Amino acid sequence: MAITESVPVPLAPLPPLAARARAIGGSPVRDILAVTARPEMINFAGGLPAPELFDATGIAAAYQAVFAGTPARALQYATTEGEPVLRAALAGRTSARGLPTGPDDLLVTTGSQQALSLLATTLLEPGDVVLVENPCYLAALQVFAFAGARIVAVPGDGEGIDPEALDELVVRERPKLLYTVPTFQNPTGRTLPAARRAAVAAVAARRGLWIVEDDPYGELRFEGERLPWIAAHEGAADRTVLLGSFSKVMAPGLRLGWLRAPTDVLRACVVAKQAADLHTPTVNQLAAARYLADNDLDAHVARVAAAYRERRDAMLGGLADALPEGSSWGRPEGGMFLWARLPESYDTTELLARVVRQDVAYVPGAPFYAGEPDRSTMRLCFVTQTPGEIREGLRRLGEGLRAGA
Repeated sequence: MAITESVPVPLAPLPPLAARARAIGGSPVRDILAVTARPEMINFAGGLPAPELFDATGIAAAYQAVFAGTPARALQYATTEGEPVLRAALAGRTSARGLPTGPDDLLVTTGSQQALSLLATTLLEPGDVVLVENPCYLAALQVFAFAGARIVAVPGDGEGIDPEALDELVVRERPKLLYTVPTFQNPTGRTLPAARRAAVAAVAARRGLWIVEDDPYGELRFEGERLPWIAAHEGAADRTVLLGSFSKVMAPGLRLGWLRAPTDVLRACVVAKQAADLHTPTVNQLAAARYLADNDLDAHVARVAAAYRERRDAMLGGLADALPEGSSWGRPEGGMFLWARLPESYDTTELLARVVRQDVAYVPGAPFYAGEPDRSTMRLCFVTQTPGEIREGLRRLGEGLRAGA
């Protein structure tokens, strides 16, 4: 019997990835974290809440209660909108903070990051203009770029968006939406004052503009008075989508966020979520609802905020010695981040490798800009380390910056 040799068949090339996937790079923050995971590293680069402050006991008890009481329901499919008991609890918390809200005004999402993606899907066409703060939350820039939007930064200052500049941009650019983190913003830690919030709401009402108001840090206030959401201002209710999250106040591993939106937007986001993941995990929703019923979340957040204030103060106390003469930085009233600007001759992206050799890390400011970046800036997260670790980290940071000068 003759033996026939098989002849290799040349493989045809596969179709390429979508253009939007080829055009969008990874997250510089994640790239930095990947190379700074050594245990000896003091990491000011992450946006991670302090794990030792999680109420692990209370959360575990909530899961145990759910499995003891309703195991079949906890492990079953659920409605896309979210578990009614959780939406009712969230509506009550939102209403108590000055924005009347019913359960049907809310959609539970798999983290507030998913809420951003759903909004980009439902509101944006390729080429639409999105207005953002300058600098802006990095993952939001990625979401909008992935949707094919043209991203335009709104001029501002140390207090945030300039409402007059916003008004001029809306007239000139005809944007679809404005994205803002008005309270303890990522990356700067700044908070938009009450008068500017009212002015931003007035621009949206007068010009016809969606506002996406992202509020993951607002409950982490150390000092000063709480400010009303933009969504609560006159003229903004029917054109503002408010995003919330348990990631910074309960635990990020739960992956629980939500959006509050006008009816038409909410319905469109529900359809988009059905296509994305059907629903957020039932057991996590029920456990969060049980935790809210059995525990005082506000008291827990107050304890966390007190610890974060101590850590912020430790960072503020050491920056003058760590940063070169001529540097400036903010003093956030809450949240997780502090923004620093070095003298113009410094490029924090170029300096990072030298600083990392001192076993400390930060995030260069450049990736947070939609337009021309300020390369002398950096973001420092002050919540993940203890005050003693922060002081040591700043000592190392100073050595690294001096070595690279």
